[in-house]
Amino acid sequence: MWRPEPDWVALPGGSGTSTVGVWRTALGGRPVVVKRLGAPQPGDPAVLSDRGHIGYWRREADVLLTGLASGTPGLRAAGASVEEDEEGVTIVRDWVEDAASSGLFLAMSVGRFAGAQLGHPQFLAEHLMADRLARVARRGGWPTLARTTVADVADHLWTHRETMLTLLDGLPQVAQHGDPTSLNLPGRSGDEALAIDWGTVGHGPVGGDLGYLSLSAREEFEPLLDAYLLGLSEGIAHRDDVVLGARIVAVYTALSRAEWALARVAGGEGALAGKYRHPAVAPHLRALQRTFGHMEALLEL
Repeated sequence: MWRPEPDWVALPGGSGTSTVGVWRTALGGRPVVVKRLGAPQPGDPAVLSDRGHIGYWRREADVLLTGLASGTPGLRAAGASVEEDEEGVTIVRDWVEDAASSGLFLAMSVGRFAGAQLGHPQFLAEHLMADRLARVARRGGWPTLARTTVADVADHLWTHRETMLTLLDGLPQVAQHGDPTSLNLPGRSGDEALAIDWGTVGHGPVGGDLGYLSLSAREEFEPLLDAYLLGLSEGIAHRDDVVLGARIVAVYTALSRAEWALARVAGGEGALAGKYRHPAVAPHLRALQRTFGHMEALLEL
């Protein structure tokens, strides 16, 4: 049975369905990070073995084994090795120092990455937003948000989610990282951002990565949009396409995260409104507030 070494230091970031754990250690004096992915077991959700689904268990390992992201524009993979066994996969990658990149640099980077030619290997995620919303639907949708001041808006957007997904499908489909946050894009090598997690990479609507990034970036949406467009290859999409893709992804992601956070504390004593400042809830509500302008625009569609 595979086990981490006793002297390895556990790191955050091991919450994925197939992620056994993440550790920092040194090999021959070289600082590295070890990530362990466990293979699906009998009784596990079928989506773990579905190569095109967001939940596919070994997508990151496949990206690294094929070298798919070793020379892509905008975003590149840090140096890594992959070892396989019957129980799963072990990824050993170089430790990446935090370059403290601005949101503008990351927005331009994901814009450049949108022009990458990934081809169509079967392990790429192809319906990321639809898969995420399907997972929310299996959990009952957004019932906790029905107890908040955004109840009517949330109900309208949830009811019309299929329409929004159809709009996303109608946009130019481009390469997307799928989870572009500063934690997942910490490093920098010249003009490229170094990404350390490739578990959701695939194809999706232009602007999708921008919408996801905008929820955690310090900068406001408009300058992030300008930076994304600066990185986007000419002729891929119009500005309005990018804005629509970013809006839908940002709004539905923010609402889903707020529902998840509020549901975790809703069962405790006291009114739900009194828990908005809970440290596990407040960041998600602040991100949600940043999307109010996007929500208004979507309500008019």
